[in-house]
Amino acid sequence: MKSARTEYLRPAAAEDVPALLALRTEAEGWLRDKGTDQWSDPETGERAIAKWRASIDEGRAWVVVGEDDEVLATVSRGPVDRDFWTDADHPESALYLYKLIVARNASGRQLGARVVDWMSRLAALEGRTWVRIDTWRTNSGLHSFYERLGFQHVRTEDPAHRRSGWLAQRPAHTLTLPDDLLPIGPFDAQTGSVAGAAELPPQRGTRAGARAAASALDKRLSEDEDG
Repeated sequence: MKSARTEYLRPAAAEDVPALLALRTEAEGWLRDKGTDQWSDPETGERAIAKWRASIDEGRAWVVVGEDDEVLATVSRGPVDRDFWTDADHPESALYLYKLIVARNASGRQLGARVVDWMSRLAALEGRTWVRIDTWRTNSGLHSFYERLGFQHVRTEDPAHRRSGWLAQRPAHTLTLPDDLLPIGPFDAQTGSVAGAAELPPQRGTRAGARAAASALDKRLSEDEDG
């Protein structure tokens, strides 16, 4: 019998920054061991961390948390990156996914695929056509990972001041693991399930507003499923 999932999503908070930086540091070491130079430039890393903090402040970053409150993964959404995407790409038609990182001790749980599915559902709910990414140009292993999830390579841009630029997109309605969706809400040990869970995230505002937004999204999803 399949054991109950205990991971859930919530908006990242300022107190998560040390855990997020630890995720980043772990990922840097793992990438070095894999022979890729992604995130090897300290200056690039400092800029990325500054953007990360801004994403948290603006309510655009989330974490996946386990039953012991350990941060297992993170993801952010952000504005279109004009170094890569142009007006011809109809940038408003897409949700842009950034900074997807999964802890090495959480490998095997398919958290990367489940987080991407969650972002796809969010994109579809917003009426967008695509989920889009830009990744490190030389990280072919990462390109293959996203292609296995249904992303199609659009093109590769190589501005001199950027190392990212492998552009890909996936239709917003695509789900890799439709029967294993990540919920919003803490794990309840008494019931063995995620308590008060919604299936899509709050987007911005206060924590009380975030909870209300999650409730409204959950109600809308239920109505869609009933219909």
